[in-house]
Amino acid sequence: MKIRIGSRGSDLALWQANFVKDELTKAGHEVEIKIIITRGDKIQDVSFDKIEGKGFFTKEIEESLLNNEVDLAVHSHKDLETSSPDGLTIGAVSYRENPADVLLINKNAVSEINVLDIKEGAVIGTSSARRQTQLRRLRPDIELKDLRGNVPTRVNKLRDGGYDGIVLAAAGLKRLELDLSDLKVVELIPTAFVPAPAQGVLGLQIREGDNDVKAALSILHNDEVAKQIEVERLVLKGMDGGCQLPLGVYCVKSEGDFVVYTSYANNKDGVAEVNSFKSADPKNLVDTIVHDLKYE
Repeated sequence: MKIRIGSRGSDLALWQANFVKDELTKAGHEVEIKIIITRGDKIQDVSFDKIEGKGFFTKEIEESLLNNEVDLAVHSHKDLETSSPDGLTIGAVSYRENPADVLLINKNAVSEINVLDIKEGAVIGTSSARRQTQLRRLRPDIELKDLRGNVPTRVNKLRDGGYDGIVLAAAGLKRLELDLSDLKVVELIPTAFVPAPAQGVLGLQIREGDNDVKAALSILHNDEVAKQIEVERLVLKGMDGGCQLPLGVYCVKSEGDFVVYTSYANNKDGVAEVNSFKSADPKNLVDTIVHDLKYE
């Protein structure tokens, strides 16, 4: 069976698409990748919160799926809306790469006596409201500055001196195998600096009813990860949020319980509050978390 994969053209998106292609090829399928440019790729000089609407990195790819121009879309799961468009569904959920965020620091801005190992008044780059509100919580002295571009571009902006530090997802850095030896790498523990819902996971999107592609994807599906990120994404959905809501949600299983860590601020200029919740019943757990975050 021939499977056409739709993907963005960034280095990381193509790594993800090629990972899926290689796994499907090993299973005997013929696979090709079609690069699709999204609105988020076209608009590089504006912070996310200034862009109208949602689905910055997914809408055009989803339209290609619906128009039968591709058969499978490979997304960073955290970029997906919490409800699939009519006619589309998630065919599989991948393994989870390291879900943590990472602070990369210019060597001349390192100060190991401070929290986060960065100097007083440092300029830290990120366009994520979730990351900004958590950085304010840990280091109210720092200056936050928007940062756009693909992963290598962001790292080069740090090297060029526009920032003292930048925050990126560990998963992307690991998958791209970038040489970071000239920078200090501080991994932010995900139970304390809470990642985006489904961070580190690939969402493999297909047309509803396309049972052949769904069957082909079964070799990539990780049921345990799917259950954990479902909790994370249901909290996001309950908060009526998109990727620019200042919300972090991270779920792990422990001795039969779901343990969920949250970070939330009422607005992108606020300071995050971090909490944890535990229950064996995922539905009640989600309801409790959403109620607590909305009415705390």
